[in-house]
Amino acid sequence: MATVLIASGLILLLLGLLTGLAVPALTNPRMGLASHLQGMTNGPLLVIVGLLWPHVDLPHVLDAVTVVLLIYGTYANWLATQLGAIWGAGRRFAPAASGDHFASGGKETVVDGLLLTLAPAMIVAVVLLIVGVLR
Repeated sequence: MATVLIASGLILLLLGLLTGLAVPALTNPRMGLASHLQGMTNGPLLVIVGLLWPHVDLPHVLDAVTVVLLIYGTYANWLATQLGAIWGAGRRFAPAASGDHFASGGKETVVDGLLLTLAPAMIVAVVLLIVGVLR
């Protein structure tokens, strides 16, 4: 699990770096900056959790659930903001970053869905991590 977390974190960090290069070319550069920052912060978060993993004591099923939730939440955060930057979406849950940009209903729904689901995923994952470290 540690290797999966560390590799996933490094890949997300790379995506964040590449996103930073693309910011000026995006429909919504402000949301592009948000996406860049998601990769630059959530990638190292996964690496740190991977390094912490030997200290996490959870049943095997909860180990897997925690890793899946962490990877989903961090990548969904990058993807939601990246799609918002490309499409000009995200008005409902990221109005400061989306500014005056508008996207079709379907595109807004995709971005909203990612933003809505990543928050509970990350909260549950962090609670499981805390429980696993304290056991």
